[in-house]
Amino acid sequence: MRPRLAVLASLLAALAVTVVPSLASAAPHHNRGLTINATPNPILAGDGVLIYGQLNTAPVGNQTIVLYHHISGSHEGYTQIGSTTTNATGFYEFVRAEGVVLTNRSWFVREGGIHGVHSRTVYERVAAQVSLAANVTTADTNHPVLFTGQVAPDHPFGRVLLQEQDGLTGNDWVTLKSARLGAGSNFAITYRWRRPGMPAVRVLFRGDDRDIAGSSDPITVTIEQTQVADFTINASPADVIPFGSSMTISGVLDKSGTTAPEPNTLVTLWGHTASQPYQVVAGPTATAMDGSYSFSVAGALAPSHNEVYQVRTELPPSRDSAQLFEGVRDIVTISPSSNGSMDGGSVTFTGGVVPIKVGHVIYLQKLGTDDNWHNVEVGVINANSHYSFTWTFGAVGSKQFRVRVPGGPENVGAASPTEAVTVTGLAPPSSLPPAS
Repeated sequence: MRPRLAVLASLLAALAVTVVPSLASAAPHHNRGLTINATPNPILAGDGVLIYGQLNTAPVGNQTIVLYHHISGSHEGYTQIGSTTTNATGFYEFVRAEGVVLTNRSWFVREGGIHGVHSRTVYERVAAQVSLAANVTTADTNHPVLFTGQVAPDHPFGRVLLQEQDGLTGNDWVTLKSARLGAGSNFAITYRWRRPGMPAVRVLFRGDDRDIAGSSDPITVTIEQTQVADFTINASPADVIPFGSSMTISGVLDKSGTTAPEPNTLVTLWGHTASQPYQVVAGPTATAMDGSYSFSVAGALAPSHNEVYQVRTELPPSRDSAQLFEGVRDIVTISPSSNGSMDGGSVTFTGGVVPIKVGHVIYLQKLGTDDNWHNVEVGVINANSHYSFTWTFGAVGSKQFRVRVPGGPENVGAASPTEAVTVTGLAPPSSLPPAS
């Protein structure tokens, strides 16, 4: 089974459980004839949760079941939050609606009548929601980029990390800078890149006793080398093209140190991918009377991976343009097993990624209650460059999902189209994940 949000919570400390003095079994470890389960678990802050189980001590039908919870970090014991009755087979359920469960907590149930039995304790892990935005999408080297966002629920004065994706598999992140959240749980972080590229960045909240770790949806910023004033270079489309697309590299060559065109001069387009040396892509070709040049990068010349381009003169004195970074975005498909489900039911999402990304990390994302995308499950792309995720629902309503491949040195990350799943009613008890 693939790890879910808990994968992002490696730094989570064990939660201490407080026991109400009047309830000797306020945090029971084993059930005494009353099972319990909660789904989903972990969840995003604010997601709905279905809590259910079965009474196994006769009589089982029409018996009162009482739900208790302890909120981590509250420094309070367990409190009663609801009650219900079992059906003819002893099955019970509680639905915690969206917007209620915002922090880590523990659940258990007791039979409120003649049995006096209790369930074990279920520990619900809740991931903080982190949003992220950049003030620009393109910047020159050594120029500041401002990243802003928020952590929900509020964690005033907590620490967040600005991180850049590193490595070929998409699962490694390097911390660039850290910052403290403000009183309103907001952050603002500036960072400058020294080299051109297209870094994928995120902000990570590492978690505390109230919420497990949560990270923002990665965003990509294009960092270009500052233009050489008398030898410009540009791409159309600029910055990023989808895998399999063509583009044009063009610019103007002026006489050195002037704004006067340099016509009839042979120039050649060079390029290289990550960790590879420069090689000729196209040319040479002569500049026009106004000093302009143009190269079509199409067909067999179209890049499959991120590429750095540079235009150079063929004859002395040698002159070079700035390096121009052009990203190539992955393409991700998605197909749900159904666009409808029931509370407690599951939907499987499958699809593929091009170019081939065998062994690369991939995320199932859900639109959070803050209207931002958040990772809810992580997997690995298989040998056929395909993936599969299964998600179990904890509340009714319309849920939005997509799949994202994070970026890296080879390609710019991408998200699949959005798929909506409408959740109605309660799944039959026999179809729910087992309670214990």
